[in-house]
Amino acid sequence: MTIPTTVVGSHPAPDWLLAHPTEQALLDATAVVLHMQELAGLDLLTDGELGRFDPDHPETNGMIESFVRPLAGVRTAITRADVAELRTDPAMSFRTRPSAVVEGELGEGTLDLPGQCSRARFLTRAPLKFTLTGPHMLAKTLLDHHYGSPAELALELAEILAAQVADLDADVVQVDEANLPGHPEEWEWALAAMNRVLGAVETTPAVHLCFGNYGGQTIQQGTWARLLDYLGGLAADHVLLEMTRRPPEDLRRLAEIPPPIRFGVSVIDVKTTAVESPETIARRIEDAADLLGAERIACVNPDCGFWMLPRTVADAKIRALVQGRDLYEGRGLYEGRGHA
Repeated sequence: MTIPTTVVGSHPAPDWLLAHPTEQALLDATAVVLHMQELAGLDLLTDGELGRFDPDHPETNGMIESFVRPLAGVRTAITRADVAELRTDPAMSFRTRPSAVVEGELGEGTLDLPGQCSRARFLTRAPLKFTLTGPHMLAKTLLDHHYGSPAELALELAEILAAQVADLDADVVQVDEANLPGHPEEWEWALAAMNRVLGAVETTPAVHLCFGNYGGQTIQQGTWARLLDYLGGLAADHVLLEMTRRPPEDLRRLAEIPPPIRFGVSVIDVKTTAVESPETIARRIEDAADLLGAERIACVNPDCGFWMLPRTVADAKIRALVQGRDLYEGRGLYEGRGHA
């Protein structure tokens, strides 16, 4: 059985979209990203997360603001006092400003994830994955003046997201949590909120976690070993985890996570512009199969999103991903397991 290839989500935004972010430019850019993935032979496509890219917030690729700013119950005009309050939270040191301020009961407001998904669905007949930011990270970046605890705020956000994902026309729905790996002590309330979202997915639910990718740098320290209970408790089909720069002893612990959780095995390093050879990718897949069991590989993918890389590099890495998978499966020069 063929191991599907996919990406984590984001793709570099074309220059014309950044210069003229009109609805037609967004539609054209999304079509280009989808078509490039199809030409490369990718099995599960994404819209490149172009609909959420915010040039005013390049440090997070719109992965926060695009989800919280449309909500009812938040204030988006940020004061100096709000900034000072955020700075008292060391976990948010990578942000210069809060994403918004929660001043009342949250509602979905004008958030329309099904509408974003339908744009991509209209442009391709291939299998499609839709990605969204999870309730843990959204709760951590907000200033909460209403709910009183990050756990309560995350659950309220989860309810809103769950109502949205229930209406997504996507083959896979992937929820991303980029802050939790650096704060594993929060795993219990993060899991409760995450599973509320995953439980609403009508198709295949997935989760992505990483240790951060800002300016090509890792911004959080930690290990996957400290999140084994969280990972094992997810109501997901598979988890996509950053692997290419993780120490071998950390990855070995992943085998302790019981089925039915499967893994999206990352074999592409997004923190370098060097394009991996198909041989390198094939060997990384082989190593993961030896470690986790081939039957537990749900897909192969990059460590994280591509949005910080040049488009030419991202496209080349996607092509290499497909070629490496094919080599591993004996459809190319790579003749089988155990070769040097």
